[in-house]
Parts: sequence; C-alpha cells; structure tokens
Amino acid sequence: MTLYSQQDKNVRKTWLLVTVFFALIIGIGFVFAQIYNNSVILYFAVGLSILSNIFSYWYSDRIVLAMSRARPATREEFFDVYTVCENLSITAGLPMPKLYIIDDPAPNAFATGRDKEHAVVCVTRGLADMMDRTELEGVISHELSHIGNRDILLSTVVVVLVGFLSVLSDLFIRSRMWGGNNREEKDNGYLVILGFVLALLAPIAGTLIQLAISRQREFLADASGSLLTRNPEGLARALQKLGSYSRPLASASNATAHLFITNPFGARATKGLHKLFMTHPPIEDRIKALRDLRM
Repeated sequence: MTLYSQQDKNVRKTWLLVTVFFALIIGIGFVFAQIYNNSVILYFAVGLSILSNIFSYWYSDRIVLAMSRARPATREEFFDVYTVCENLSITAGLPMPKLYIIDDPAPNAFATGRDKEHAVVCVTRGLADMMDRTELEGVISHELSHIGNRDILLSTVVVVLVGFLSVLSDLFIRSRMWGGNNREEKDNGYLVILGFVLALLAPIAGTLIQLAISRQREFLADASGSLLTRNPEGLARALQKLGSYSRPLASASNATAHLFITNPFGARATKGLHKLFMTHPPIEDRIKALRDLRM
C-alpha cells in the first residue's frame, strides 16, 4: 500500500463514521419526538448539536490547553522543537503553529485549533528531552499532518456530539422517571421501550464511534507525516520510545486523550477492559504500517 492510497482509505472511513454519527443523532431525536408527539424535540436536537459545534469551533483549543495545563514554549527554551516545527511547517506549506509545552516527564504531543491559521502544537517536556532530532521530526510531522488534514476540528466536533448524545439520553430517562405515565403511553408503548433502549445504548455507541474515528485519524496522520519527512523510520522509532514509557501523563483525561499521539494513560490503557476503549490503535500496528509503506 502506498502513502496516498492509505490516506484515501482512512479519509473515506472517517467520513463514513461521521455520517453514521449524525444519522444516529437525527434518529434518536425522531424517536423521542414520536414518543412525546412533539416535532419540536427533533428540531431542538439538531439545532442544539449545531450550536454546540459552533461553540467548539471557536473555543476548543483554549479549553484543551487549559485542561492539559500547557504553557507557551519559547524558541530559546525549546530550540529543537521550535526549529523542527518551523522547518516542517515551511515544507508542508502551513503557517507556523503556536507552540505549547506541558511540564511533565511523560513523552507525548498533540495538535489542536480550528484551522491551520489558528493551530497549536503542544509537546511534553519528556518528549522534548527523550527524542533525537529525527524522531522529533517524525512526531512534529504527525501533528502538522493533523492540522493539514483538518481532522483536529473533526475530532472536536465528534467529542461534542458524544457529549450531546449523553445529554439527550439523560434528559429522556429523567423525563420518564419524573413525568410518569401520560395519556398517550398506551398508544406508543413500543416507542417508549425503543426510546429507553436508545437512551441507554446511544452514549456507548457514540463513544465507540468516537474511538473508531480517532484510530483512523492516527493511521492517516502517520502516513501523512511520513510523506512530509520522507522518512517513516523516524516516526516508527519515536513510537517505539513512546510505547516503552509506562507512566501516565498527569493531566490526562478521557475528554482529551484522543488528541495525543499515543494514549496518555500509560500501561493501564492497554490492559483488561481499557482495551475496549482505547483511543489509539496499538503502537505495534502503527509501527508495522509505517515500515510497510513504500516511499
């Protein structure tokens, strides 16, 4: 498989999953509207999801940086990170993103922002200290690829939709508990049962879709980053180092985990039930895919 064919394949899968996600929201809104015999519920569901996405578009980067306890990184303090990012941005034809640092020994990195003109690349101090320049180029090219592919915004939208599904589910369950039996319940009892099933399963389905999209994004960014540096081995070696570090990132959270280049929860994220909710494909699979690429 070539770099270009891998990118095309992952882009198609990602947009298919996003389409399913929106269809799920519309379907849930429709069922709830039928149960309550009120079409306003469907309009409310669609409208609120759009408003949530608008908010996430403008403020997601600030929220993520605050949650990650990141601070601006200067050229003088992190010369290699700064110059590598500067050089690769020129090569990729992207504006130089803002650089941020997380003062944590666990090596990791992520990119955020609503578009390439308002992008941020954030690395941990541990990553800056651990990687040689070739490996650092692999990591930074991966993050710049997220920016160039515009999937940072996509991942933010999906996160918001997952939260929105949880809100819809909670509202429905609470309304049934508080509202009791209404006069129309005998006529649409099967819809009420369907509504409860959807309310219980929708947040789980949404999370699984979110994780699937995140995994596809990582393969795509690996391939795009290797195309940028023309050296897949640099990123492969960086991933080996990242995978060998077991300590979790102190500021790691479920809300932002999918943004990082590797899972920030350390060794526990690959054991037991955690494997079902991994936000990243196994590092071994990513390394193999990189080394199978033909330049």
